[in-house]
Amino acid sequence: MPDQFFSNLYRDTEHLTWAATEQVRERGRRRTRHTRVAAMLAGAVAVAVVATGAVALAGGQDAAPTPVLPATGSPTPTPPPSGTPTPSPTSSPPPATRTTPVTPPSSPSTTSGRPTSGSTDSAIPAEAMLRLSDLPVGFKMTEGDIDGDWSLESVSIYCRDVPSSVAVRRIAQRTRSFDSPTDSMIQRVTRYSGGSAPTAVDQVRALFTGCTPYRAGSSLSVLADGLGAGDESLLVGSTIEGQRSRWLVVRQGDLVAQVMLDMDATPAEARRYARPVAQRLCAGTDAC
Repeated sequence: MPDQFFSNLYRDTEHLTWAATEQVRERGRRRTRHTRVAAMLAGAVAVAVVATGAVALAGGQDAAPTPVLPATGSPTPTPPPSGTPTPSPTSSPPPATRTTPVTPPSSPSTTSGRPTSGSTDSAIPAEAMLRLSDLPVGFKMTEGDIDGDWSLESVSIYCRDVPSSVAVRRIAQRTRSFDSPTDSMIQRVTRYSGGSAPTAVDQVRALFTGCTPYRAGSSLSVLADGLGAGDESLLVGSTIEGQRSRWLVVRQGDLVAQVMLDMDATPAEARRYARPVAQRLCAGTDAC
């Protein structure tokens, strides 16, 4: 017995007229094309919607914010504490007045009656140093730090008892050396703070008059004091283990020059060098 579903299907389609096979295929192709076009149109619409939203969003970000108008009313001031006078709203404070302190003129400082006027610039200019024109023919000049224990302070290590000294502050220093085939000369110029320059010269005198050398035959001495140059000038010398040394010391204001001379330099030779040393120092101090 045939199935009821197939019996009904046969009854409903018994008198139908079927289209040709080619027509059925053409209808299928047209339906497929319509489906594709519809899908493409739907995608284009979606892209347009997204782009429109992005433009709208960007426009909202770039748009200038609406300015906030200032309030028309003035803020209410906080009332001052009781007992504090309230300034008048129409009065304005007087302009600030700058008071310039008056600096009294300074007089040259003195130590033991010796003037010690100094320069406002702590640096020592090159013009304050000896030049080749101040020396005999044959010298050459080199500038910079000098190696070795050549200074007069170096002989203090040979003293049994070094005289006590007052600490002085050096604020600037410059060194220059000169060489010749037979001799050498070293100059050091030091600027001292305040009235310390005369104290520094006193320390030189104390070292070369109060030193007791460790070894017999060694000696320190002031060979000449008052060479007629600068505020102060002296020649000091030492003989340590048979080695002689000579130094010229010249002070001009707050500057003190120390010059190592030939080991056999006499007071007359020291005086000849002391004058140009003092004259050059005037380029670095207002004491002249």
